[in-house]
Amino acid sequence: MNIAEAIRIALQSLWVNKLRSVLTLLGVVIGVAAVIAVVTFVSGVNDYVAQKVFNLGADVFIIFKVSPAVTNVDHYLEGEKRKDLTMEDYQAVAEACRHCEYIGAVVRNESGHVKYAEQSISDTSVRGITPSMAPIYDTDLSAGRMVNETDLNNRSPVAVVGTDIVEHLMAGTDPIGREIRLDGWTYQVIGVGAKKGTTLGQSADNYVMIPITTFLKQYGVHNNSIRISGKAESAGVPLDEAVDEARAALRAKRHDSPGGTDSFDIETNASLLGIWTDFSQTFFIATIGIAAISLVVGGIVIMNIMLVSVTERTREIGIRKALGARREDVLLQFLIESVTLALTGGALGVLLGVVVAETVTLLIGMPSSIKLWAVAAGLIVSAGVGVFFGVYPARKAAKLDPIVALRFET
Repeated sequence: MNIAEAIRIALQSLWVNKLRSVLTLLGVVIGVAAVIAVVTFVSGVNDYVAQKVFNLGADVFIIFKVSPAVTNVDHYLEGEKRKDLTMEDYQAVAEACRHCEYIGAVVRNESGHVKYAEQSISDTSVRGITPSMAPIYDTDLSAGRMVNETDLNNRSPVAVVGTDIVEHLMAGTDPIGREIRLDGWTYQVIGVGAKKGTTLGQSADNYVMIPITTFLKQYGVHNNSIRISGKAESAGVPLDEAVDEARAALRAKRHDSPGGTDSFDIETNASLLGIWTDFSQTFFIATIGIAAISLVVGGIVIMNIMLVSVTERTREIGIRKALGARREDVLLQFLIESVTLALTGGALGVLLGVVVAETVTLLIGMPSSIKLWAVAAGLIVSAGVGVFFGVYPARKAAKLDPIVALRFET
């Protein structure tokens, strides 16, 4: 049996019956494209989360009133009833954590309005920070300086701005020393952050950082729970030791009962990434299940078309058998044709999945990462579909009696 000839016949059949071929392969194409697109997005987002969203490092922890990564509704509702974390809590942790190289605090408002001259920008992320947050998060500046202890102690009206503020409001001017209006208050620009780009279609450069004491003075302390971040000493101190010291200090400061649960949540890079990974895997499995339905439907269509092909080529099968083709040769011929059909659909599906993923990335900035193992898996699965659903038509063709086949009239 000439395998190359069987492949040529299969491709020739696809080309001759273009519309039928498209409809035949549609299920496989959609199924494989869905798998490739989902794997590409999940891998891309996982990489992005690991590198940027939770870019804490293995030696950093964060203390929340309630963790943003909580997945239990009861825990979330219970957490919302807790007392806000305050600057006094921050001071208690800073004094007690002997194995912490840095302790910082931050509080946010995601709906700030910034104005300069006659220009304005909305939905600005306003962050009240302590100076120690800069080394914890490795914050880079392209110009000026960061908030310092003097600004913190004096509640100075100074601000470090993102590049969106400069590009939209101060284009063509040196922003350092200029005054902006932030939600009605006047601030002097002392620094400009390095450009970060977009996150899931949203700009990561539309922000203003001010001293946390100034933030609490402007926006008030009520309903503004802070987040406390710590960085363990770099001299090989286990992160757990620093976390335990911070937990003990905070439990004492907030009068948590002995043996009771914490009135706060502590997360590390590993725990946040673990929660995200569990969520992304659940999403991935659910999507793969849906894509599998498309592959099954595509396989059934391929089987149906192969049965039609067997009927159309009954006389051809009879002639081949009359010339000495064995039953195994006919079986292999139609099986190869079925696999070729499925592989063609798989290759088109891989291409479509990659195009869809890259297009979405270009349009909204959705992170994507093409994995070679996913491409190989898509092709292997499509080939498997071709084998599984091609066996029955191939066996039917192989069992045809050559005399009956030669007498068949189409």
